[in-house]
Amino acid sequence: MISRFIEKQILSACKPGSVACLFGARRTGKTTLLHALKRSLSPKKVMSVHGQDLTTQEILSSQRTETLRRFVVDVQYLFVDEAQYIPNIGMNLKLLVDTVPNVAILVTGSSSFDLKNKVGEPLVGRSVSFHLYPLAQLELEKSESLIETQNNLPERLIYGSYPQVVTASNTMAKKKQLENLRDGYLLKDILEQDNLKDSLFVFNLLRLIAFQIGHDVSYAELASALNSHPKTVRRYLELLEKTFVIFSVMGFSRNLRKEYTKTPRYYFWDNGVRNVIISNFNAPNIRDDVGQLWENYCVSERRKRNAYQNLSANYYYWRTYDQKEIDAVEEREGKLYGYEMKWGKARLKTPKEFLSVYKNSTYQRVDQHNYLDFIT
Repeated sequence: MISRFIEKQILSACKPGSVACLFGARRTGKTTLLHALKRSLSPKKVMSVHGQDLTTQEILSSQRTETLRRFVVDVQYLFVDEAQYIPNIGMNLKLLVDTVPNVAILVTGSSSFDLKNKVGEPLVGRSVSFHLYPLAQLELEKSESLIETQNNLPERLIYGSYPQVVTASNTMAKKKQLENLRDGYLLKDILEQDNLKDSLFVFNLLRLIAFQIGHDVSYAELASALNSHPKTVRRYLELLEKTFVIFSVMGFSRNLRKEYTKTPRYYFWDNGVRNVIISNFNAPNIRDDVGQLWENYCVSERRKRNAYQNLSANYYYWRTYDQKEIDAVEEREGKLYGYEMKWGKARLKTPKEFLSVYKNSTYQRVDQHNYLDFIT
């Protein structure tokens, strides 16, 4: 089993009188991580329950202090998987923390718009949040040699790094796992949130986004292509972000009037999800979108790496109206770091204007020779 980078961080956060929240897309390994944490805590008393269990729902939504107290009698740690299914979970956790302060609580959820909203306000100052992503190279490097990492790179670009995909025995099995994820889990939280019977609109929206990796996205153009309204498109893109399918970055601008900042760019948290959405599993060397695959992979892996290492940054792209461009810009501790993702050997033109205007900035090419320094 591949160990997760944040396991020790979560263990440290599981303290009596507090609530640790673990968010992440479905099938990223939250339940597996709970089992690993439980083994690490043995022989301490751990109670594990699931939010879809009706008895658990009845007890943890009761808002009755005596019921809650009896539920965790002699328990040191309470783990609640998929806690977003429990009504009033935030208020009940607050009651539990107030009345049984010797219990440490860990809850998981697959959608931040649901669980985070329910837990956040009642437990302000008493909860800490973690995010679990598809396996990061930061985690995979512990179980493979440098040569294996280099050999596995094409597969990572195509099939991504969901745990069950990485451990699948062959490419056919990897493809099947991604198709199961697409058809059964990927949009489940959004469909439950809006009571949608037909997921076709959301899939079509994701397909359009998949073809625009590294490009500015217009809500109006997406709405026109989908025969919808820009507000509807924007709302579903926000839901897709909150369910950890995609994430967005905006343009960076401080000093130049000709800097372009109006529209976002979107990336997938996992390359395999992007490819299964467009039903393309061809190898990188025969694809015309390998540049997009490389950019998505590097940008998403960088975000995972920074999140796990608790490196705070603001993320942007940079573009001017006269087509000067930088794929990724990080703002950290008052400095700007520009990165250009290049799969091939094409020469890179240094963005002299960016470096001239922003004196406290650097610029770097990220390619197959140095990408591990960028993402691990």
